[in-house]
Amino acid sequence: MSKSIFQQSAIASGLLTRQELDEAIALASAERHKSGAVSDERLAKKLIDLGKINRWQAQELGRGRIKFTLGAYHLIDSLGKGGMGEVYKAEHSVMGRMVAVKVLPPHKTTPESVASFIREIRTQAQLDHENLVRAYDAGHDLNVHFLVTEYVPGNNLRNLIRREGRLSMQSAASIISQGARGLAYAHSRGLIHRDVKPGNLLVTNDGHTKVSDLGLSGYFNDPEQTDIHGGKVVGTADYLAPEQITAPERPTPVSDIYALGCTMYYAVTGKVPFPGGTPREKARKHCHEYPLDPRRLNSELSDEFVEVIADMMAKAPEERIPTANDVMARLAPWVEGTMEPRREAALAAPVQLSYSPPRPVPTLSDTTPIFVSPPAEDPSQVESPSQLSLGTQPVGMASQETVPMYPLEPSIWQSQFGDISPLVKILIGVGMITAIGTILAVVIGLIYAAATSP
Repeated sequence: MSKSIFQQSAIASGLLTRQELDEAIALASAERHKSGAVSDERLAKKLIDLGKINRWQAQELGRGRIKFTLGAYHLIDSLGKGGMGEVYKAEHSVMGRMVAVKVLPPHKTTPESVASFIREIRTQAQLDHENLVRAYDAGHDLNVHFLVTEYVPGNNLRNLIRREGRLSMQSAASIISQGARGLAYAHSRGLIHRDVKPGNLLVTNDGHTKVSDLGLSGYFNDPEQTDIHGGKVVGTADYLAPEQITAPERPTPVSDIYALGCTMYYAVTGKVPFPGGTPREKARKHCHEYPLDPRRLNSELSDEFVEVIADMMAKAPEERIPTANDVMARLAPWVEGTMEPRREAALAAPVQLSYSPPRPVPTLSDTTPIFVSPPAEDPSQVESPSQLSLGTQPVGMASQETVPMYPLEPSIWQSQFGDISPLVKILIGVGMITAIGTILAVVIGLIYAAATSP
């Protein structure tokens, strides 16, 4: 009996020996209490249970993939997809060190994308800080270019919040403060990140934070390297500073401060500042509108903490917290645990706010207010999954549609009708063929009648 694509790929890839595959087939068949063919889905599950392959490898084998190496690195798992390609967890074949490998896919290998990728490699190679992801190696395998960085166990902030919910002020302050420390180092080297967002803050299980993904970075103090993207709006729509939209050719470090403020807003509310809408609509709101007061989404936030968010997200760059070091100083009371964590008095008697767009409600005393309250009957304030933040691909223009950073792909074992029984599939196919045949017969009859009529 001929082997399926999954079985052929498993042998050709070197992930399994023929003996290991045959043993897994025998075990899967025995569990069904009968001999005969074992489906690829059942076989893959058995191999995963035996620890021979993982789920990602099973999916890739089902697609016919047989190459799981890049140079000296063995690809183990997928860590996600970014604007410039996919990131894998990998192991060096000799050193045994776990790393992250960012790959520029062949279909994006144009002279421009390769130049941008090489610029990212050289930029990251110059940086060495505990709060920035370090670069280890780079190279190419055939026509595939890749960058090797340190592997940070844990999760990115976006996935962490989607899994565990919004953070306390103390936790958010610690993570954002560490991100600011990494940015302060990058800024001191003349570098702007330009794509600060929850998906680019990697958080280990013990709370250590590193800023990742410098693919859109540029130097703000070098005229030849300031506008490296040709005046295009670069970044992620949910976290774009107004000046990144109106003057993308003149980036400054305070643009990263704004994006970090949006990230802190998301960390303590579980929502982006402007949920819903297209990137063009989000860009307009970043420039001209104000996000919902975060205290309406998290009543535990203190006025002082919200004021820090407001000062980071001020629309005018000159009114914003000026440096990443200043952000760290403003957040220090929560990081060090010297600030009262809850507003007990305010929680005892919730304040009823009114809505008067587009002017923000004056809730902060010593800074320009940037938050508004919702209308009394605004259905968008219902805590629904549709308003949860989605990581987004970097966009080239504000008019581009937002693309999910980690698209949820269907299982390789499911086709377009994967959840329909085989009998129903047959009936649907017969029905479609019958309908097409009937239509053709009617058309032919009409043509014949027209041709034979006097």
